[in-house]
Amino acid sequence: MKLNKYIDHTKLGPTVTLEDIKKLLDEAKKYDFKSVCVDPIYVKYAKETLKDTDVLICTVVGFPAGTHSASVKVLETKQAIKDGADEIDMVINQNAMLNGNYDIVLDEIKKIKKACKGRLLKVIIETCNLTKELKVKACELAKEAGADFVKTSTGFAKGGATAEDIKLMRKTVGKEMGVKASGGVRTYEDAMNMIKAGATRIGASSGIAIVTQKGSSKNDPNTSY
Repeated sequence: MKLNKYIDHTKLGPTVTLEDIKKLLDEAKKYDFKSVCVDPIYVKYAKETLKDTDVLICTVVGFPAGTHSASVKVLETKQAIKDGADEIDMVINQNAMLNGNYDIVLDEIKKIKKACKGRLLKVIIETCNLTKELKVKACELAKEAGADFVKTSTGFAKGGATAEDIKLMRKTVGKEMGVKASGGVRTYEDAMNMIKAGATRIGASSGIAIVTQKGSSKNDPNTSY
């Protein structure tokens, strides 16, 4: 198993500088991660920098709360694709989920999937904010809408990925759909536990620590993701 190819090497947030991104991209080249996940403003730069590698460019939509209107999320998606994004990680409409407005959630994911124009779409359901029943329903909606992955967390809420949630998500979506564990995955042991539970992708800012089994950068202000 090539653990590096499970990892979306991530740096997100309002304090991330261009120097941070340069470092992230250099690390992605060195360790040949599956992708880098960066804020939309850095997609063009990342795409140009990594054009001669097989490292994919991932970015976020509706991040981190998911409270943007569907039309805004669609515009974000279209711009990200134009800038060179290979993968889109969208935050689900949590308000609609909590209100039981499942048609709104389904319609939004379908629209964003269409805007992806064949690029891979991951749906962040923010597990820490949902009951078990709503986690299952969110995964079912993402699958029905044609998304490629369901993903646990933004890393900016009160909780992150758990093996229990990964197992539940995998059971719900079946064998074919991707499941991404994100939020608090900082060590080799964390990553392996998620993979054993059914994760096929790991979102982490501690990708190097994971693949080298040397702990994590817990003092990094951008390691919550």
